[in-house]
This record gives sequence, C-alpha cells and structure tokens, in this order.
Amino acid sequence: MNDDHLLSIGQFARLARLSVKQLRHYADLGLLPPARVDPATGYRYYRAGQARDALTVGLLRSLDVPLPVVAEVLRGEPDADGALAAVRDQLDEELARRQQSLAALERILERGLPGADTAEVTLREEPPQRVALVRDVASSPFGIGRVTSQCVARLLPLLPRDRPPRLTGLFPLDMGEQIPITITAALEEGALAPESAAVDLLPGGMFACATHLGPYAQMPLTAHALLAWCAEHGHDPAGPLREVYVSDPAGTPPEQLVTYLLVPVHETPQPNGTLV
Repeated sequence: MNDDHLLSIGQFARLARLSVKQLRHYADLGLLPPARVDPATGYRYYRAGQARDALTVGLLRSLDVPLPVVAEVLRGEPDADGALAAVRDQLDEELARRQQSLAALERILERGLPGADTAEVTLREEPPQRVALVRDVASSPFGIGRVTSQCVARLLPLLPRDRPPRLTGLFPLDMGEQIPITITAALEEGALAPESAAVDLLPGGMFACATHLGPYAQMPLTAHALLAWCAEHGHDPAGPLREVYVSDPAGTPPEQLVTYLLVPVHETPQPNGTLV
C-alpha cells in the first residue's frame, strides 16, 4: 500500500485494529495525530505508514502501559527502554501473583478450607509501636497485592539503610468497594522520623496470632483459619488485620516466606455474664 495514499479514519481504524473512538482519543492526546484534517468537513485522514505507531499504541495500552510511557516509546526517547523494562517487571510480578492465586484455589479444591483446628493460634500482648507509614486504597480485593507492593516500594526508599526494616501491613477485616491499605515500618526508640514519611503510633493490645508459611497470595487461607479460631474461642476480632513480614521476598523462595498474622481481639461475654 502506497504510504502517500490517505485513508479515511474508518479505513485506518480497520488497518490498525483500533476503533474510531480510540483513534480520536489518541489524536486528542497528541499520541497519534492524523496526517490531514479536512478544514471544511473536519474529516480525519491517515497514512498507511502510521499503522506501525497505531499498533504500537494499541499493544502498549492493552498491557496497561501509562500514556506518558507510550509517548516516550513513540518518540524513541532514550528512557523508553528502561520504561518498557519496568513494565515487563510489573507484568512478571502480576503473572507470579496470579499463579500463586491459582495454587491457592487448587489447594482449596483439593483439601477444603483450613479450619480453626488447623491453625496454631496464640494470644499475646503487643506493645504500642511508633512507625513510619504510607497509605493507599485498592479499588477491589483483587488489587490488594498490587497496591501493597506499591506501598512497600514507596516506603522503603524513605527508611535508613543500616538495618532491615520490620514491615507490617494493615488491612480491613471487612472488604468494601474501596479497601484502605497501610504499610508501616517500625521505628527504634528515640529514632528520628524518616524525612518525607508520615509517622504514627501503631496501637498495642491483645492479639490472636498465627504464622503463615508460603506465598503471600495464599495468606487469605491462614487469615480464614485465624478468624475461625477467634470465633470458635469467643474472641471478637476488632481489626484491622496485621501482616508482619518476617522474610525478605527478594531472597526467599515464595514457599518459604514467613509472615505473622495478628488481629486485635476483645473477649465476648457469655449469657451468664462470664468471659470466655
């Protein structure tokens, strides 16, 4: 096809495997401007040679690549390769999370849900802890893992590098349309607050505790067993659920990751007025 030949927006959309609406949107953003716009009618025309950029945009957006990165790639900027490498890493992480979720599903189907009798749960008193923290919101339960990782990535550069941080995630007991997530790092007594980090006091109290061994995606199974134990033993979970990350995921195989799950509890009065 002669590259000098102009195609109507409909013809070009068919060639580029995009919709007319998408082409108009990308043109308005400056990503894929038409080769010519008829001043009298406003009709947009494209050259066949623009199909390469159009297909590139479509593929990048199908991978949820942010628009600024798409623009970098189209302009051939030096940082584009690094941006694409970051996208590749994110996709690899997402694939790993999905594979771990599939493994959790297979475990449930094969063995059933873990019950209160399968969890080694203890009650222990936790002191208040001064922490540095970051917060974000997941738009659904399926986004919790991704948002948690993003929070950790935001917090780690704010912390001193002289010792491994003790990170704790805080998650609501009840899932809604918006799920607030907090990631904290314990601060040593007398330590100065990291620059640019929010600081708060993590409350202490009585907690029911269980240990999770394995991938983070299978954490809900241990959380279920922990909460089932609380219900069976008359302890009212007060929330939020805490995940204390013991292992460094960068150097620990997923099946060997150790995480402590803690939930603050209140004792539930029985009908005779006594406490369990």
